[in-house]
Amino acid sequence: MAAEDQSQASQSDLPYVLILKPPASFLLFGDHFFDSPNFQYLKAYESPLPLPHFLHTHAQSIQALLSSGGAPVTADTIRLLPRLGLVVTTSQGLNHIDLSECRRRGIAVAGAGTIFSADCADSVVGLLIDVLRKVSASNRYVKQGLWSSQGTYPLGYKLGGKRVGIVGLGSIGTEVAKRLEAFGCSISYNSRSKKPLVPYTFYPNVVELAANCDALIVCCALTDETHHLISKEVLSALGKDGVIINIARGPIIDEKELVRCLVKGEIRGAGLDVFEHEPDVPVELFALDNVVMSPHSAVFTRESFDDLCKLVVGNLEAFFSNEPLLTPVALDDLPHFSGRKD
Repeated sequence: MAAEDQSQASQSDLPYVLILKPPASFLLFGDHFFDSPNFQYLKAYESPLPLPHFLHTHAQSIQALLSSGGAPVTADTIRLLPRLGLVVTTSQGLNHIDLSECRRRGIAVAGAGTIFSADCADSVVGLLIDVLRKVSASNRYVKQGLWSSQGTYPLGYKLGGKRVGIVGLGSIGTEVAKRLEAFGCSISYNSRSKKPLVPYTFYPNVVELAANCDALIVCCALTDETHHLISKEVLSALGKDGVIINIARGPIIDEKELVRCLVKGEIRGAGLDVFEHEPDVPVELFALDNVVMSPHSAVFTRESFDDLCKLVVGNLEAFFSNEPLLTPVALDDLPHFSGRKD
């Protein structure tokens, strides 16, 4: 009994990490996925209290926050937590965190680093091949028994030799470029600034990039500046022989305009892992064989989640031990907080 009491006392002395909503990792692997003997979680979603009341009640106990894309970390939330010193996110994107408020308050932020970059890039290649070679559509054709009754399936298009334009040449975009170069594609890109050490053609304007590629790959972060960056003008420049792949964030594309272009045949096809109003997907896309979709799962591999577990726990343990974070986010020259959940 004494040992049990000592254990409970020891547990109560551990620092608290706030979780606003369960991250995908909990849904997949259980809510002990990020456990550590060095801290404990305070789960706001398990409390019947309204969130502001809950945060006010525990304000003096919360030193760190574990965040995911489904629960924005807004300035209002941050202001209710006077002892908050660290925000750790489970996603590669940062648009759900008010980084400017974190910088103003001196709150450190730790991201997912580059652990998802390879899986995202693999997904890009998979979606692009699927759209061009009609893999999913021809699979349905066979399974529906249409091969024997209707004969040979329509031709697809080869990947080799295609001109690929990448919007956002960060860690994901760079991995995409490496993979598609191996297929014999020519690479060009748009980014906030020209990368002096890469051999690819730089276009400062996304419309110009789209006009000079066969496939447009969206890899950039979602910010106020990139919201609906892929507009009617960009899609028109891509043209009826162009395809678009998006594994970044749904609202970067004007989804209504994209649907219209696909339905009217004004672009050749699309591979989409993300959508503007997830989990709702435009029903018009369901019947289109030239559209391949996945449920925001480009990074969903066991290996990536194992790496994520080590990274999240490692960042939190480093913070509570006053050691350098494993993947700190530089809070200088920040994009504007979009406040969106994607």
